[in-house]
Amino acid sequence: MEKLRGFEVAKGFEEKGINLPIRKTKYSAGYDMEAAEDVIIPSFKKGMNPTLVKTGLKAYMKEDEVLLLYNRSSNPKKKGLILANSVGVIDKDYYENLDNDGHIMFAFYNIKEEDVQIKKGEAIGQGIFQKYLIVDNDEAQGERTGGFGSTNK
Repeated sequence: MEKLRGFEVAKGFEEKGINLPIRKTKYSAGYDMEAAEDVIIPSFKKGMNPTLVKTGLKAYMKEDEVLLLYNRSSNPKKKGLILANSVGVIDKDYYENLDNDGHIMFAFYNIKEEDVQIKKGEAIGQGIFQKYLIVDNDEAQGERTGGFGSTNK
């Protein structure tokens, strides 16, 4: 069977009990993703970097597709967690890159006054595969050379 799109466990997480994402209902657009390990997300202070929450997952897809990462709708109100980049973008060429094998992570800020603990296996966000379009005169020829945050480095 030809692989079209899906999730796999990233290198280094094979023996860590990672669950592949699933949709909870037949009309859900998003695949629910879980934290790969326990993590504390500190209360936000000016100038701090977001906390990267590992999923232990990587995603493969067709050439004209992208995986978009969205926050859980309950995270801001219940836990004070917001995505630092609003929407994460996982490109096709992120899969199996040399830096991190295409490991998917969610970048969170915690806007509550107290630290927030995320437990391994807890749902943290969702991924939605989508097609994308390019313009008529697109001539992109560049190739990915790294992993997380590597574009234009």
